[in-house]
Amino acid sequence: MQRGLVLLLAACAVPARGPAPDIRTVNADLTVPELSAGEPGAGKRVKQALPGYEKTAVHHVLYLPTDWQAEKRWPVLVEYAGNGNYSNSFGDVSSGRPDGSKMGYGISGGKGFIWVCLPYLNASGDDIAVTWWGDPDNRTPQPTLDYCRKAVAWICEEYGGDTERVILCGFSRGAIACNYLGLHDDSLAGIWRGFVAYSHYDGVFGGWPFPGADQEAALLRLERLSGRPQFICQEESKNAGTNLTATRRWIESTTVSGDFTFAATGYRNHNDGWLLRPGKTRSELRAWVRRVIR
Repeated sequence: MQRGLVLLLAACAVPARGPAPDIRTVNADLTVPELSAGEPGAGKRVKQALPGYEKTAVHHVLYLPTDWQAEKRWPVLVEYAGNGNYSNSFGDVSSGRPDGSKMGYGISGGKGFIWVCLPYLNASGDDIAVTWWGDPDNRTPQPTLDYCRKAVAWICEEYGGDTERVILCGFSRGAIACNYLGLHDDSLAGIWRGFVAYSHYDGVFGGWPFPGADQEAALLRLERLSGRPQFICQEESKNAGTNLTATRRWIESTTVSGDFTFAATGYRNHNDGWLLRPGKTRSELRAWVRRVIR
């Protein structure tokens, strides 16, 4: 394969000097709608289980945009959450469940896109895995992959999702999942029009506790990208093994060509709530998404 990356370097919102700010220093201009009871509808965010999963503890969260009309076709943002049981000294937390995700709403502003937050499943496929996927002694991704395939097809069929304009997004564990799950095999890889990976990236760090976390396996997945665009963003971090610079260097070290955009969020936080706030990187991401779905 011919080596050659298309690298688009988004400007960083962080000041040239001084530490990156906390997200709470900027007022949010978006609030994720509360979960509603009943059937989906325009502007509603509801908890659902796919047909066949009604008697399990598994569910996803679906949001139909405020301008949704049943007869139209809509681009779809599919999102995976970070690991649960997470907190840090900045007050950032993650539940690990689809109910707590924010990326898709921040990207769309609640209009123009169907937004679905998918779960990771345990090894038996009957409950949500709040950390990684599978069980601690069996990190199989298969039940999660099965639910993903079924969910994307079902939501597009039921609610007018455009199968040619589906973008996969993820935060932290979900950023790793963009490639680990989204590019797991050729059929899954073919679902996506583009990818938004926020904070972490498959292959940069090989010590994660699941099979195929090593760089050799990650490279095989990355080769399934086949030139589709990725927006790769990260908070400001001094961790040399997982920051944006490390991600860019790892991708450049491979022989995989691609359309990669790299951007810093401009904040210190490991928190997808930055997308609920106005800023240069959010504007760049929204413009990137518009380009990808055209």
